[in-house]
Amino acid sequence: MLIIENKTFDEIAIGQSAQLTRTLTDEDIVLFGVMSGDANPTHFQLQEAESHRHRVVGHGMWGASLISALLGNELPGAGTVYKSQALDFHAPVALGDTLTVSITVREKNTADRSVVFDCRAENQRGDTVFSGNATVYAPTEKLRQERMALPEVKVSRGHHVFENLIHRCAELPPVSMAVCHPCDEVSLKGAVEAAERRLIDPVLVGPRLKIESVAREFNLDIARYRIVDAEHSHDSAARSVALCRSGETAALMKGSLHTDEMMHEVAAHDTGLRTGRRISHVFLMDVPSYPRLLMITDAAINIYPTLEDKVDIVQNAIELAQALDIKEPRVALLSAVETVYPKIASTIEAAALCKMADRGQIKGGILDGPLAFDNAISEEAAQIKKIVSPVAGKADILLVPDLEAGNMLAKQLAYLADADAAGIVLGARVPIVLTSRADSPKARLASCAVAVLFASRRKAALQIAAE
Repeated sequence: MLIIENKTFDEIAIGQSAQLTRTLTDEDIVLFGVMSGDANPTHFQLQEAESHRHRVVGHGMWGASLISALLGNELPGAGTVYKSQALDFHAPVALGDTLTVSITVREKNTADRSVVFDCRAENQRGDTVFSGNATVYAPTEKLRQERMALPEVKVSRGHHVFENLIHRCAELPPVSMAVCHPCDEVSLKGAVEAAERRLIDPVLVGPRLKIESVAREFNLDIARYRIVDAEHSHDSAARSVALCRSGETAALMKGSLHTDEMMHEVAAHDTGLRTGRRISHVFLMDVPSYPRLLMITDAAINIYPTLEDKVDIVQNAIELAQALDIKEPRVALLSAVETVYPKIASTIEAAALCKMADRGQIKGGILDGPLAFDNAISEEAAQIKKIVSPVAGKADILLVPDLEAGNMLAKQLAYLADADAAGIVLGARVPIVLTSRADSPKARLASCAVAVLFASRRKAALQIAAE
């Protein structure tokens, strides 16, 4: 237990001093920038700093804040209140510099019980970084107590993956998209916002009077969009699928009907959108603590996929990753352990999938498995377990053993790791956007952006093949 004790005004003597030493780190710069709102690129971007002929430097007031720490923790300590501070800055504090900050009592004013301190900071080379003075009101009551344990703060990158996906669509024409039964605020507003961002050209499929009523209620302008009238949600699904099957629309988005109802029409043998490939779902996760886009498959369509199903599920995800410019995506085949264990079927299937990839039955990606989740996303965990793999710790795609595992994993990342999640269904004639009431507006736009990028890549590939 660390006990701290302050110095009252009467206990303070001229010449008393205190000091601390602190090294400026990347996290210090980021945290101070977040706290203050100072986003000067000189503090964050090496290239910008070099153009000004110096290294990345910290915020000037970061060093000054160390004076506050000394006054509040050491001398006088608890109960100290600032009156004024004046500093001259003589040199910048570069990333990695070590500052020694000192304060020394210069004078005491009995009238208002204030104390004036000389303040000074030097770096590891003995250069003076700043100097000046601070005046505080010293405490009058003696305090001796356990030092407060401050909460730990972990710096993670902000969400940016989805913004990048949306931005990449700026040069592409909007994709025609059948929006199936957009009969509530969330689904209709999502389609309108995507259209306003020029991601999609929506065809609203559903009961016309209901769609128009929702638009009026929530002040959504849908006058410019085509409406295909349908009697009810089942009819909406059938008509939406027919639009995609005929080529009138190049993508499909779920509205306010149940997923199973729409996917039943999608999977219909004679009138649906089936291809020779197994239909599967991919979650695209923007996880602040992970340095890249993370894809999870399949967490929404195939409940207990067979080995044969998983071949298509993996291939679908690889082709999506390639459409997002991940040229050779790394695929981690997840299980509970990282060794082949006959009693755990997913380990056997993972080993088989790896060999199928070696034989060219799965193309375009680098597969490894079985891998436990920690080994798939943490290089440190993989090193501890002595796993040598081009995938371990750097996975782009996680193939889960079954829908239950995938669904729980995606939702754990969303609710415990502050991840954003977008989703898309692949393996059909057109990409299918599956939305949820819980999706954020940004996630809905990102799902549309992924469909646009995938549809555009597919169109380009077909044109090349035709030539």
